[in-house]
Amino acid sequence: MIVIYDKKGFNPLLTLEGDTLSGRDLRGAQLREANLVQVDLSGADLSSADLSHADLRLANLRGARLDGCNLSHADLGGADLSQASLTQARLGGANLSGAHYEDSALSTAILQQESAIALDG
Repeated sequence: MIVIYDKKGFNPLLTLEGDTLSGRDLRGAQLREANLVQVDLSGADLSSADLSHADLRLANLRGARLDGCNLSHADLGGADLSQASLTQARLGGANLSGAHYEDSALSTAILQQESAIALDG
């Protein structure tokens, strides 16, 4: 069983059967302020999920579907977003410093508050 907690580690946000999040259907999941540091979400469908203010540092999001996902103010530092789809994803205020996004569909991602976004890749 997998339990995802908020950043403080006190409040469970989501409980799932199984032992991996890789390839999971997490469409529309409410994961605001989730602690997902170094979590393997490769190939997961997170379309329309709320990951605002989430801590996704060093997370594996390779090939993940993040279409319409709210990633505003999320910390994606060092995350692997290679081959991920981010169509209409909201990234305002997100930290993408050191993130890898080769072959990602970032072209229609909503990058508001550009001064707060760091794209190192």
